[in-house]
Amino acid sequence: MDIDSLGPARNLMLTAALVCAAAVAAGAFGAHGLEPRLSPKGLDQWNTAARYLMYAGLGALFASLSAAHFGTRAAWAGWTLLVGGIVFAGAVGGLALGLPRWLGAVAPLGGLGLVGGFLLLAWAVLAA
Repeated sequence: MDIDSLGPARNLMLTAALVCAAAVAAGAFGAHGLEPRLSPKGLDQWNTAARYLMYAGLGALFASLSAAHFGTRAAWAGWTLLVGGIVFAGAVGGLALGLPRWLGAVAPLGGLGLVGGFLLLAWAVLAA
């Protein structure tokens, strides 16, 4: 498969790869830059945010590769995973940094996006 056969999923692949890179950078920043500044709970929240951002990125990478075979449903699944992951990680990471507690109410929306993205990917496979 050449990259041109991915069509619109190419943008998804690029974005997913950048999200994975951001997840690695966030994890490293937590380990080296935030560890002395955050409470153990805050550091745990930060690490959870980085881990789930990576899950979203890897899921979206898989969806972008799957789109060539399973169609646009797989690409939609990938975008849903990315949005859900960014919302979840942003909310949980913000809480870790001491941002307003109302972000705790936003995190489940991102979690729903992650679950929904993986379910959409399953649907794309079943519908093919």
